[in-house]
Amino acid sequence: MILFPAIDLKDGKAVRLLRGDLDQATIFNDEPVEQALKFERQGFTWLHVVDLNGAVQGRSVNGGTVEAIAWSAELKIQLGGGIRTLDDISYWLDRGVERVVLGTIAVRDPDLVAQACTQFPDRIAVGIDARGGFVATDGWTVTTETRALDHAKRMEQAGAAAIIFTDIDRDGALGGVNVAATVELARALSIPVIASGGVGSIQDLMAVRAAEEDGVAGVICGRALYDGSVDAVEAVALFAA
Repeated sequence: MILFPAIDLKDGKAVRLLRGDLDQATIFNDEPVEQALKFERQGFTWLHVVDLNGAVQGRSVNGGTVEAIAWSAELKIQLGGGIRTLDDISYWLDRGVERVVLGTIAVRDPDLVAQACTQFPDRIAVGIDARGGFVATDGWTVTTETRALDHAKRMEQAGAAAIIFTDIDRDGALGGVNVAATVELARALSIPVIASGGVGSIQDLMAVRAAEEDGVAGVICGRALYDGSVDAVEAVALFAA
């Protein structure tokens, strides 16, 4: 199982949101590259990066910062936010990003996901951000009538390498991961599911770790690493065991 530290980019800075609200952004580091290198020194091997501005505007906004992180750190990068076309995907995969995460466009244009998975096998993940069980898009500003489980099954059929499942109501709130919903999704799929949203303690990470046999393949941790609620060295050791 992989533990992904997260860098969410807003206006060129590493921030964390509360339940996806861009107006409730806490700046944790003015230098995202520095933060990425810190994660690397702490022993992480992957990094989850989201261009928050890009997710809302539908295009890369913090691209220069993403490129700087990819150039500076040896971490494998999983990138989402504002990626809407095959050209966008190709651009980032050519610049050191290991895996691209498609969110909004996967709802609007499932055929593009299938094309991307064929063209870039094992390098396309689909982000499913859910509010009350329904998929949210456009940087979580729009809640659709599409059920998360239905969408996940379609994305599996399209060839997605993994699903990243975020419970928006838990994100940034440090109240614990929605393990039950994540496990339910994982059991319904044959592809890996990565949990996101709500990690607030090492106990939360242990709860996700215990769900590996149910098909949960990773977890994303953000605010808890920044504010010290989770000790990075302890967390890395837990997932290395």
